[in-house]
Amino acid sequence: MFAARQVTRSVFGAASRRAFSATAFNASKVVVLGSAGGIGQPLSLLLKLNPRVSELALYDIVLGPGVAADISHINTKSNVKGYTPDPAGIKECLTGADIVLIPAGVPRKPGMTRDDLFNTNASIVRELAKSCADHCPDANILVISNPVNSTVPITAEVFKSKGVYNPKKLFGVTTLDVVRASRFISQVKGTDPANENITVIGGHSGATIVPLLSQSGHSLEGKERDDYIHRVQFGGDEVVAAKDGKGSATLSMAMAGARFAESLLKAAQGQKNVVEPTFVDSPLYKDQGVTYFASNVTLGPNGVEEIHPVGKISEFEQGLLDKCLVDLKGNIEKGEKWAQENPGK
Repeated sequence: MFAARQVTRSVFGAASRRAFSATAFNASKVVVLGSAGGIGQPLSLLLKLNPRVSELALYDIVLGPGVAADISHINTKSNVKGYTPDPAGIKECLTGADIVLIPAGVPRKPGMTRDDLFNTNASIVRELAKSCADHCPDANILVISNPVNSTVPITAEVFKSKGVYNPKKLFGVTTLDVVRASRFISQVKGTDPANENITVIGGHSGATIVPLLSQSGHSLEGKERDDYIHRVQFGGDEVVAAKDGKGSATLSMAMAGARFAESLLKAAQGQKNVVEPTFVDSPLYKDQGVTYFASNVTLGPNGVEEIHPVGKISEFEQGLLDKCLVDLKGNIEKGEKWAQENPGK
């Protein structure tokens, strides 16, 4: 049986090994909205193992308190409390939050794209965003619910409607794309995946996911390159198929969400030069009508500190980026239009 310290070392890497040896961190309240779902439960578990989290608040329409009771027994210092879906509960859950992660929503089924999830998940994210805007407008909001290319703009429109939008504190979690790109290239090249960190730009679905091998020191050609790109772009389909339609990429997504939350916590607690890929309100391609874009971002105490340009890319990658921008623009506009036409109650 592994101790919590050993598990966390393997999940969060060298930085968290140092973190465990530290005596104290600033108090940080982290909230998971959708904590009883396929992503929410393992994500909540990983956050309980993170020594930077002092308070963990777990909300879901069912089983929130049950998940909280379960992981509260783990021998780490953070306090855990679960909340049920009533106005007083979600207000208490969100008040004072530093980071809110939103994995709530329905999972993909065979043959579904992230875009197929839109109508259901759009409504869920809208209502949760309203609660965040009301009760923790200054928190960092991490959107995991798919389709991220549209749910992030929906969240932004909700915050704008309430006059509390801060583009530096709204993030679409695209970390899984980097995790996959790095793992998959290690399998092709026979390298240690822990030493790979492939830059991935664009969005978080299909052709909007653009891995930049040219910036990593690797090169692939022909079918090998095409197969690699397809696997990075459609890795979620691989998982849905392998689970026979009974689930989607929940465990790997939970790890990616926990990694991004860890990076934000490190930045908030004073660590410098924390860089992660993420889907944010970005100036990089606004002249082409693409108002949100995933690229490497330096994180700081107030969220987004610097949005890094894409940099030099190959002709092949430019072709991928051109296609990405067309699709991404449509995804973003769809989210914005839906939010404006469906404000809810």
